[in-house]
Amino acid sequence: MATLIDGKAIAAALSLRTAEAVTALVAGGRPAPGLAVILVGNDPASEVYVGRKIKQCAKVGIRSVEHRLPADTSEAEVLALIAALNGDPAIDGILVQLPLPVQIDAGKVLDAIDPGKDVDGFHPVNVGRLSTGTGGLVPCTPLGCMMLLDTVIDDYRGLDAVVIGKSNIVGKPVAMLLLERECTVTVTHIATQDLPAVVRKADIVVAAAGAPELVRGEWIKPGAVVIDVGITRVANPDGTTRLVGDCAAHEMDHARAVTPVPGGVGPMTIACLLANTVQAAQLRSAG
Repeated sequence: MATLIDGKAIAAALSLRTAEAVTALVAGGRPAPGLAVILVGNDPASEVYVGRKIKQCAKVGIRSVEHRLPADTSEAEVLALIAALNGDPAIDGILVQLPLPVQIDAGKVLDAIDPGKDVDGFHPVNVGRLSTGTGGLVPCTPLGCMMLLDTVIDDYRGLDAVVIGKSNIVGKPVAMLLLERECTVTVTHIATQDLPAVVRKADIVVAAAGAPELVRGEWIKPGAVVIDVGITRVANPDGTTRLVGDCAAHEMDHARAVTPVPGGVGPMTIACLLANTVQAAQLRSAG
């Protein structure tokens, strides 16, 4: 039987360490780290995500400030708000909840955030630091994937890793992190030929394609570790629905370890966001 990697427990342990770091900062005479969250419009999923992030901030002692803007807010108004938050000494991290309304260029908005406050790790400066191994704030989901892998892998050197999906949010950053651990990394995408054959050689599979149960059990080499980033709600024959990942986990008993969906990568994303906020505060205090 494959080991289930318990993302909830690992995220809880990370959040405990984050809370301890907040306590240490405050004990040293510094205000509690501040996270500004910008939400434009009322996308239901975004509302849920922001609510969860704010709730978790309170649990670890991070001060959160919400900026909820109407859906017709202009790009210039969002950029002006970011400029003000960049200059606010009480704010250590800035998070812009995606997606943004069509009249706002998400790339321009993310580029406007001070790289030192970019707790999502999406700014080109942080992307460049990640690709060159020179520090910076790491995107939350890839960072969480690596923490999950660390619970079952001690030595990455020479392992074959296959990343399914080449997004800037997950695929490319997690590939960079795996390369830093001296894995041999293959990044696949929609044009990859014979994807099952590529995946079958992998010791590590990170599935982030957004395609429900794309990866079948027969694709997975015995003893491989599978990190499932995808989450999609699908219909059952009886009319009910269920959440599934990019992998058919019920077919993967021969794997060494797999992440469940839900309860695997998801909890790590928010926990890593909080950790990044504290890291940003620590770096600003030191600098």
